[in-house]
Amino acid sequence: MSNYQISMQNDLFFRLKNGDESAFTEIYNHFWKQLYHTAFTILKDREAAADALQEVFVSLWQRRAELEVVTLKAYLHQSVRFTVLKAIRAQKTDRHFYIRLANITTEIITENPTLFKEQQQLIEGIINQLPSDCREIFLMSRQDGLVYRQIAIKLNISEKTVEKKMSKSLKIIRSGLSVDLCLLILISHYLA
Repeated sequence: MSNYQISMQNDLFFRLKNGDESAFTEIYNHFWKQLYHTAFTILKDREAAADALQEVFVSLWQRRAELEVVTLKAYLHQSVRFTVLKAIRAQKTDRHFYIRLANITTEIITENPTLFKEQQQLIEGIINQLPSDCREIFLMSRQDGLVYRQIAIKLNISEKTVEKKMSKSLKIIRSGLSVDLCLLILISHYLA
């Protein structure tokens, strides 16, 4: 990168730190294609790449006053990589949870159909105890098979809000299942 480009980026960043919205727009317009390409190359999902990019730019604007950046381009690319890795970790966590639940359910169905019925009632009970907005979003995702963007459009909220509500729902369900399901399995073992 030439000294001129570095100087131009430093100037843009200085203006951004001082709350200059036009500097933010220039930064966005200059870097978004490169950053999107980086995110998409890793995630292989247009929606997830766009979400990662949005998170990076929102964070840049919100944290602009406290940031210390040597090279704006390097900072933005590193932010995208970090955000993408965070998204991958979140997806893997959710996927692993459902794989474990499916394995437990399969074992329960084959070994004890009564316990399976109790497990289903337990899951329904936990879902019914979710806050109403979380429950609605969770059911739209899991029962109706809608993706976050479709849910956001239907409910007229941001995708980020949908993501946060789903994350909250999954945490509540995981914690409820981890305790209640273990107790259910132990009780059925001793009653068998």
